[in-house]
Amino acid sequence: MFQVDIEKSLEILLKGGVILYPTDTVWGIGCDATNSMSVERIYAIKQRNETRAMLTLVDGLDMLAGYVDDIPQISVQLMEKAVKPLSIIYPKAKNLAENLIAQDGSIGIRIVQEPFCQQLIKEFGKPIVSTSANISGKPTPGTFLDIADEIREAVDYIVCWRQDERNAAVASSIIQFIVDGSYQIIRN
Repeated sequence: MFQVDIEKSLEILLKGGVILYPTDTVWGIGCDATNSMSVERIYAIKQRNETRAMLTLVDGLDMLAGYVDDIPQISVQLMEKAVKPLSIIYPKAKNLAENLIAQDGSIGIRIVQEPFCQQLIKEFGKPIVSTSANISGKPTPGTFLDIADEIREAVDYIVCWRQDERNAAVASSIIQFIVDGSYQIIRN
């Protein structure tokens, strides 16, 4: 099933579609992070204001370097030492859909460790949006079973991989880097 999900997800992403998929944290709604029409669709599905930026997943440092101007060395060290998934907000995003980037030019990115996401992103060759699979303002679903029918019905493909897991997932830690090189913890 893993490989079938990869192939079907790739097909949807390449067409500009939206998928519902497991990440290294919570289940996410995803699309091509460089396609503004697809990103707009996710905002509509979540009923979320476009001024609230969404997270992007990449498969490693090489891909990350293509979408932010600067990767502070300390951010690499923090990722290596993190005990749970770590999302980092970098200033000066580039090469991403404009409606994905925050008004201040920043972007939240996580180097994903989950095998499905790793392979999907590697084969896709571009970052994928990852925003929690819920309507904006509603609780983040801890498991696949907690995802509202409204979300399930709005996407183009639902990944089967890991749907049967019953342990509630936990959101990532978030650190924001500022242009001057300083950083602050947003969520621990």
